[in-house]
Amino acid sequence: MTDHPNTVSGLLDKRAELAGMLKFHKAEIRKITCDLDHLDAAIRLFDPNADTSRVKRYPTKHRAHRGQMKRFVLGQLRTAQAPLTSAQIAAAWIADRRLKADEETHVLIRKRVGACLTALKGAGVIAPLAELMGEYKAWALI
Repeated sequence: MTDHPNTVSGLLDKRAELAGMLKFHKAEIRKITCDLDHLDAAIRLFDPNADTSRVKRYPTKHRAHRGQMKRFVLGQLRTAQAPLTSAQIAAAWIADRRLKADEETHVLIRKRVGACLTALKGAGVIAPLAELMGEYKAWALI
């Protein structure tokens, strides 16, 4: 037992409170981002040439927290029954994050997944297979 049980207990309670607030606010950010996407779509219904990018307040589209992409990619490769391509992993990311599944988003996420795969290859964690799956390399854990 510690010499300051009330202090530790209070700190644990405060940590649990802050973790709950963080979870709540992340969910709110996701809702607001979805709302912005819906408003952009509604604006484009009335004016297909409207530039909605100047209205957006968030800096990077579909930004992930540090290490989140790496964890996701490794998780996908661990649970896969066969080697995966960057396009397959990107599609899983888009589905998992419930992003708008348009061509621009697919290209953006596929590039980020590709950069992650290249970094993991450099670290010696994964390797590409010799044969291609369609137009993409297939990747597997070493």
